[in-house]
Amino acid sequence: MDPAAARRLFGGLPVVACATIDPDGSPHVVPLWFVWLEDAIYVSTRTGSRTWRNAGADPRVGLTVDLGRAWTEIAGVSIHGRAERLLAQDPAMRRPISAWHEKYRPLLAGEGFERFAEQIPGLAFLRVPPARIAPWDHARD
Repeated sequence: MDPAAARRLFGGLPVVACATIDPDGSPHVVPLWFVWLEDAIYVSTRTGSRTWRNAGADPRVGLTVDLGRAWTEIAGVSIHGRAERLLAQDPAMRRPISAWHEKYRPLLAGEGFERFAEQIPGLAFLRVPPARIAPWDHARD
């Protein structure tokens, strides 16, 4: 699937499943917020989290974004790549963090952003340029 088409179809969804590799080799998968820009997918996490630590030790990650409820509606993409860890205040994060704030502004309305900032003091991102994008669509054979 063309990366631009995948981004248009799935980039607006709220959550990506992010898989990293634990030190013992087992997978660690968590739902996280993300923005998908032209150059990469930026997945938000916390500094010190298991996802952050795993990506520091082994940058290989898998991401899955999907939509639909019924079996015949479910479609999505699986993305593989190598994560680069970036702090929210890194100069390279200006555009991605602006896009992230714009995307999640409705979910952080009112006191939401203040509560988020208190509970997530170490906001960070995994920058994942897609090395491979594999789509699926259960509505098709």
